[in-house]
Amino acid sequence: MCRFIETVRVENGFPCLLPYHEERMNRTRARFFPGAAWLHLSDYWTKEPGSGVMKWRLVYGRDGVDECSCMPYRMRPVFSLQLVEAEDVDYAYKYHDRTPLERCFACRDGADDVLMVREGRLTDTSIANVALFDGRQWHTPIRPLLGGVKRRFLLESGTIVERDIRVEDLRRYSRIRLFNALIDWGEMELPVSAVRPM
Repeated sequence: MCRFIETVRVENGFPCLLPYHEERMNRTRARFFPGAAWLHLSDYWTKEPGSGVMKWRLVYGRDGVDECSCMPYRMRPVFSLQLVEAEDVDYAYKYHDRTPLERCFACRDGADDVLMVREGRLTDTSIANVALFDGRQWHTPIRPLLGGVKRRFLLESGTIVERDIRVEDLRRYSRIRLFNALIDWGEMELPVSAVRPM
């Protein structure tokens, strides 16, 4: 049976972007389990003691949420990215099974992470959406592997704009940011020179 995950950033006891996560979870359930009842994330949240950033992880499927955990979040540093081909990777939904992403990650050749390429166009790293700075605007690939909730929020707020970014376009940019539901905007930024060619 297909299972999926949601990972939510919790700051000082407050789950962030909850409506975005709930909408994605229920859109996924509607796609794979037609007629499934709408789930409310607030029904699964029990306030965790402590301050700082926590990772709230939910695993769900046809019958609802199967697993729920919350733990302190420690961001894995990324200082280099290896471009890798990812033509056969399908991660349009946040599957529990990350085998295709793990196969790409294994090809990082000493880099900290990979930046996956499909049909000559940039997509995502193994853990995050990306945006590149051209001196005026932050552009995010128009066809990510996964349309993340933070990406959607940043698009709606006008912080980033979608662009078709080919590998050869990298030279037009100076900086690259990695972001997802747990890595906040601006927390992880690298020079484009840290992206290694294929």
